[in-house]
Amino acid sequence: MKTLLGYLGFVLILGGGTGLLADRLGGFRLFGFVRYLVPDGHETVGYAALLALGVLLSIPAARRG
Repeated sequence: MKTLLGYLGFVLILGGGTGLLADRLGGFRLFGFVRYLVPDGHETVGYAALLALGVLLSIPAARRG
């Protein structure tokens, strides 16, 4: 379970971070699937929420081992 949380947290951190960079800098979207998770018009808040959720999922996985 901890590895699943770790992997999911890692993907969400990367997806949220690259989404924020692509949104602010206007460039290549590395993780295209995250645009389906964020509503149109709320990209910055949505990508920041994905980033925060990824961090919150990674903390228990890191503490357990």
